[in-house]
Amino acid sequence: MGVDLGGKTVLITGASRGIGAEAARAFAAAGAKVALVARSAEAVADLAGEIGEQAVAIPCDIARYWEMEQAVAKCVEAHGGLDVLVNNAGVIEPVAHMADADPAAWGEVIDINLKGVFHGMRAALPVMLDNGGGTVLTIGSGAAHGPVEAWSHYCSSKAGALMLTRMLDKEYRDKGIRALSLSPGTVATQMQREIKASGINPVSQLDWSDHIPPEWVARALVWMCSDAVDAYRGGEISLRDEDVRKAVGLT
Repeated sequence: MGVDLGGKTVLITGASRGIGAEAARAFAAAGAKVALVARSAEAVADLAGEIGEQAVAIPCDIARYWEMEQAVAKCVEAHGGLDVLVNNAGVIEPVAHMADADPAAWGEVIDINLKGVFHGMRAALPVMLDNGGGTVLTIGSGAAHGPVEAWSHYCSSKAGALMLTRMLDKEYRDKGIRALSLSPGTVATQMQREIKASGINPVSQLDWSDHIPPEWVARALVWMCSDAVDAYRGGEISLRDEDVRKAVGLT
């Protein structure tokens, strides 16, 4: 891909495993300084140790705005700024039909998947606007575009998160903010193990070989920091699109 992010700082939520951890490695390999945000303090500390001095670990619950605001402040303190925000953190448990869903658990998914995305955007915006702009990438899903059995919380949160991307573009494009969503398809992560264990809906019946590796998503996120994606600003890029895969350099 040849995307050089030297001198840039990237904050990644949900960086303790899966897509987030691979994104941290990919952005660091592209020369960026990375801030690793997740609830699991030990996991992000271990990953920061693996990456080295380019990385700082910041334990944070993105469902609480004040924690996300502090995480951004700590990123700026450690690395001197914030150029790219990757809204990656997300959950899908508990999978349940609406009549059986626990309202509190349903709301907790919204707190992370939707409010957490807003919290990231809201905390990052003042820093980015003061610096003349920035890039906000959010992990989307095909679930944003249609109902999936027993995923009322997940589909609703992903649809809302896509609208937040569109809103960010609507309000701040002319102030230098680049807002994009990435719909990766199904990815071989812990979330897919949870989906498979539920045994509900066709996604749970997929074979493990049907899922793409998280490294592909990480490479796409780095690519999305280039001018090559300007035509997609304010919208969603699908990693199911063969032309996109070719542009990223995936096989």
